[in-house]
Amino acid sequence: MFGSSTLGGATSFGQTTAAATPNPMKDYEVVSPPEDSVSSLEFSPSTLPQNYIVAGSWDSSVRCWEVEQSGKTIPKSIKTMGGPVLDVCWSDDGTKVFIASCDKQVKCWDLASDQVVQVAAHDAPVKTCHWIKGLNYTCLMTGSWDKTLKFWDIRSPNPMMTINLPERCYCADVDYPLAVVGTAGRGLIAYTLEGTPKEFKRNESPLKYQHRAISIFKDKKNAPTGYALGSIEGRVAIQYVNPVSPKDNFTFKCHRLTLNGAAGYQDIYAVNDIAFHPVHGTLATVGSDGTFSFWDKDARTKLKSSETMDQPITKCCFNATGQIFAYAVGYDWSKGHEYFNPAKKPAIFLRSCYEELKPRST
Repeated sequence: MFGSSTLGGATSFGQTTAAATPNPMKDYEVVSPPEDSVSSLEFSPSTLPQNYIVAGSWDSSVRCWEVEQSGKTIPKSIKTMGGPVLDVCWSDDGTKVFIASCDKQVKCWDLASDQVVQVAAHDAPVKTCHWIKGLNYTCLMTGSWDKTLKFWDIRSPNPMMTINLPERCYCADVDYPLAVVGTAGRGLIAYTLEGTPKEFKRNESPLKYQHRAISIFKDKKNAPTGYALGSIEGRVAIQYVNPVSPKDNFTFKCHRLTLNGAAGYQDIYAVNDIAFHPVHGTLATVGSDGTFSFWDKDARTKLKSSETMDQPITKCCFNATGQIFAYAVGYDWSKGHEYFNPAKKPAIFLRSCYEELKPRST
């Protein structure tokens, strides 16, 4: 795929002061970023010996880089879709990237041949795409603003199954055998993917405002047991699918700024993305306030807060071994068009993070 270079062992790269975009933490900047804000960001799966990262953008592009052990990023390829890209995901073997777009299509980028073909379609922009590797099957799950969830054998032009949603799909996550979909109207639907995908639980969000991000977490036996949900009101909910006690579920505030001299008043920012560390089970949140924070949900405590970037952070992800934290900086339009500054360019940064994400409780 793209050549034969490999990345051996853990990635442990240094930091650089040569970033073109201001970064108070001097994290490593990815070269040749998109022209517009990053809407989706995903590292390659553990099946690949190399670290690749792909980013989808509102400029209708998908870009791929290789991340070397030194921290150097090498642009590998770029593809242009028929509209802004809303989501990307990898196949489990790391040979393909799926791309969901505002052009109502999902395309498959075969990295070996560097070719792109359409594999799915909806009647409205496609908001989410997730590859499912089941015990006896593999398929692609897509969620759309046309109020449907579809499952695809990518060799066939027609979906294997279509599930009608009560509202538009706003966010989703998959960790076999669990899928969770968040819809407009603050709806949450959990599906079991064993055998034929089917709904088994429907809830209203515990958060009062529109949710924007959702991420599944696992228990110590590596089984998916719940999810974190982030809203536009600077709040995250930790929800277990089958809580042992009602106290297991809780919410916490984040991405808020207390105003100087204004007792009891805060600037409140959206939670744009949530990612769980693949080894430690701790989590990262990123927000419109231009910061990221690391959290230990079991100890119910914050591990670290970043310094503030000069733009919102729109997306984040960890690589498969949990050594690298990637986050994308760019305008998210949360303050309207009058705050858009074309002089501020989007950027993607990489941070060595393994030690910072160790849980407080151990």
